[in-house]
Amino acid sequence: MKCYSSLCHTKWDCKYHVVWIPKCRRKVLFGRLRDYLGEVLHKLARQRQCQILEGHLCRDHVHMYIAIPPKHSVSEVVGFMKGKSAIHIAREVEGRARGYAGQAFWARGYFVSTVGRDEKVIREYIRNQEKEDQRLEQLKFRL
Repeated sequence: MKCYSSLCHTKWDCKYHVVWIPKCRRKVLFGRLRDYLGEVLHKLARQRQCQILEGHLCRDHVHMYIAIPPKHSVSEVVGFMKGKSAIHIAREVEGRARGYAGQAFWARGYFVSTVGRDEKVIREYIRNQEKEDQRLEQLKFRL
């Protein structure tokens, strides 16, 4: 039997595959930033009662398999996570005293897909995403 989460008057199982990119698809998500950003995204998800079930930070995009309670919209949670993580990056990694006044770390928009029976496929896809990106880059060099 499936395990459902619950709120006061609700049983729910709402899971999403979410992808977003840094501004101009810059390849900046590696090293110290990658380790730091993983912790920050998990912390921000918990603040909205969400749980990141699977996630991967590729060099130029973020893949996330996340459970979001029905009291929060996907756009609210993703917007919150992108905005607050950009502020964290500006303060902690880049050493700015104030946030990103007039600048943005993440590009506008995101991809989202509901996850139902394809849960195993989505989890496997997220785990192997970086390997696939490397394979595609190698193909470009050969051509």
